[in-house]
Amino acid sequence: METTGERDAPTAVVVVDPDGVVTGWSEGGVLLLGWTAEETVGRPVADFLIDPPPAFPGNDSLGNDSLGNDSLGGGGPGSTSVTVRRRDGSTVDAVVTAHPLGGPGGRPLGRALTFQRWDRRPVIADRAFEQCPFALGVYDPELRFLWVNAAACRVIAHTEEQIRGEKYRELFPELEGVPYTDKLSEVAGTGEPARLITIFKPLGSAYANAWATSIWPVRDADGTVRAVANWGFDMSAEYWARQRLLILNEATRGIGRTLDVISTARELAEAPVPGFADLVTVDLFDEVLRGEEPPASAAVAAGGTVTLVRAARNSAKEDPDGPLAPAAPVGYAPGSVVARCMTTGRSVVQLAAEPSQGGEWAFGPGLAADPAHWPPGTPLIDQSIAARGLTGRITVPLLARGAVLGAVAFARRDRPEAFTADDLILAEELAAKAAVAVDNARRYTREHTLALTLQRSLLPQRLPAHGAVEVASGYLPAGAGAGVGGDWFDVIALSGARVALVVGDVVGHGVHASAGMGRLRTAVCTLADVDLPPDELLTHLDDLVLHLPDDSRPEGGLEPSSETGATCLYAVYDPVSRRCTLASAGHPLPLIVSPDGTGSPVEVQPGPPLGVGGLPFEVAEIDVPEGSLLALYTDGLVESRERDAEQGAADLLRLLGEPAASLAELCDTAMKAMLPNHRTDDAALLLARTRVLDPDHVADWDIEPDFEQVAHARRLAADQLTVWGLEDTAFVTELVVSELVTNAIKYGQPPIRLRLIRDTALICEVSDSSDTSPHLRRARTFDEGGRGLMLVAQLTQGWGTRHSTHGKTIWCAQALSLP
Repeated sequence: METTGERDAPTAVVVVDPDGVVTGWSEGGVLLLGWTAEETVGRPVADFLIDPPPAFPGNDSLGNDSLGNDSLGGGGPGSTSVTVRRRDGSTVDAVVTAHPLGGPGGRPLGRALTFQRWDRRPVIADRAFEQCPFALGVYDPELRFLWVNAAACRVIAHTEEQIRGEKYRELFPELEGVPYTDKLSEVAGTGEPARLITIFKPLGSAYANAWATSIWPVRDADGTVRAVANWGFDMSAEYWARQRLLILNEATRGIGRTLDVISTARELAEAPVPGFADLVTVDLFDEVLRGEEPPASAAVAAGGTVTLVRAARNSAKEDPDGPLAPAAPVGYAPGSVVARCMTTGRSVVQLAAEPSQGGEWAFGPGLAADPAHWPPGTPLIDQSIAARGLTGRITVPLLARGAVLGAVAFARRDRPEAFTADDLILAEELAAKAAVAVDNARRYTREHTLALTLQRSLLPQRLPAHGAVEVASGYLPAGAGAGVGGDWFDVIALSGARVALVVGDVVGHGVHASAGMGRLRTAVCTLADVDLPPDELLTHLDDLVLHLPDDSRPEGGLEPSSETGATCLYAVYDPVSRRCTLASAGHPLPLIVSPDGTGSPVEVQPGPPLGVGGLPFEVAEIDVPEGSLLALYTDGLVESRERDAEQGAADLLRLLGEPAASLAELCDTAMKAMLPNHRTDDAALLLARTRVLDPDHVADWDIEPDFEQVAHARRLAADQLTVWGLEDTAFVTELVVSELVTNAIKYGQPPIRLRLIRDTALICEVSDSSDTSPHLRRARTFDEGGRGLMLVAQLTQGWGTRHSTHGKTIWCAQALSLP
């Protein structure tokens, strides 16, 4: 136990003769070391020291250079550090200073030694710092080297003797301006400690290491910065693992954002450049690009040359192989790296040269070529890739759900470090992530193609020419992410030279929506053939949609397999009366642009969407001038994230009022202007420019309900055919008029009206106020009647009945030979 006096005793004075024997002992020696004068005088002073230096008085060799230019054994004063043994067996670190004593004539009488306690670390602590695996260094404020340990010497490839006193910037000019050097100067100037991570390639190593460094100022007792110290250790394993994780995490967010095969391949090619690789190529089977199943592995292995399609390529700079356009076919010979990779399903690593072992700096492991990390048979040393400027390449098969979709190659050329076993793991993780995304996109492409094919096959392939209107249409499916919807349109010829314009939208996307659209279009065509008014037709269509869930419900299931809601607009235009009759089941109302270019929406209350049931549909009748433009559309054309449906309809109306060379050009212009690049819904547009039938091509008469008027009706029809120059149709027309008028008189109710219409066909109509409908039947052999409608059906190209609020009309049509 030290006493207060021992701690406070600054100096112990000991006098020794020229032989190093103690001749005097001060009181300070008693306080500092516990020895008394009686116990020390007459004994060699070296007896009280632990490992005295060679030049210490009493040793065999005196006068050497243990204290610098002077020595304890020489003629001048000098000092050194020693460890002194105390009386209780403990030790004290002290600084000893020797003062020579002389007599008359310069005769040496000995030396006065002063021992001053030095509270410093043990010598073993110095060795601990010297042997520390961290790189340690001390610099003066001008960044001159004061001291470095052995680890730092290995990193900078210099000995301590070579660098002591040298300026850091002059010794390593290549490090001028790097963050580490600038931070040393900053700490020396500001006195504020700093931490940073530095990427540093030690001399003699082919691999860059990541160093964690701490820099702090060293101050004296007055707080003045006298030096700058730093330590650093190699955290390459942790740093590069984190960088790989960041690359993989970024790729996870960036790959598979779309359901498009080419886009997904591009995302895979872009994600690792430049953080992981300098050049990435992605090759896929052509079947994958088309959405089909890729070839089986056995077929690939037995097929010889493997032919792929370059789906994506990304390079940090110009490709050494020269440009290769995406979607270009690429053939790989049997035995090539890609062919072997595809047939075996295993990755292949090619290095231009044997990788050197990474340096062991502090805790950083050698990451480069440790055989324990590589799979058996990897890597393959292939000097041929060096001729193309590559240092290494990793080729990984794109495997998803047991199928090989293609291959991706990661190459390095601009960085000296070769690929490592950890890099192979990252490459395979990237490929695995991308392969699933590519396969998802392939499957979606297949489904999207099937749905689009189904939908296009169900839509009109070509709109029929009709005398009542000139028509043009446009249709665009939704973007790849949304899937095909159920938008549809149709133009249906009706009796009496009329035409039906239809547009609808089935809720949902995909095959179910396309199939539902086909069913509704077929139903509309069937109901239109019955000549139902628009409101009645939508009512029947509403009943059909209500029953669709029952038809699509899986056996034993409780939920329908698809959405069944739909909207529909049905409009009928009569070129004789110039009247348009329409009804809407939850669908956007049409726009009308008059011949002078002014536009207006139709003012009518839309009914509920199809599938609601139980609610009526309102009918609107509009007089339409000749040359007017009717625009029927789906909500996907006018509604988007950027605008609401009302604003979109106003924009469409403005576009339709602009002049255009043709109706088809106007339709295309409107579609392009209205639709954004990224569509989330289908869009359909049906334009119809109205025509009016020449009044001279229509003739009608009131017929009295008397059988004697039948002959009069025949004469009226024959005379009109003569005026029209259609005498060759007189025989059939007279027979038809006779049968239809006779039936109206016999079974109908007055008033009875006969009308002839000359259009693309010769149409004969007989109307009465009765609701009864005639039925075609085959008369028996001895029946006196029942053959009239049979004759009409046999002699004309079509016949039918349409009902109105005031009765019915029976019509038939004869084809006219074109001039």
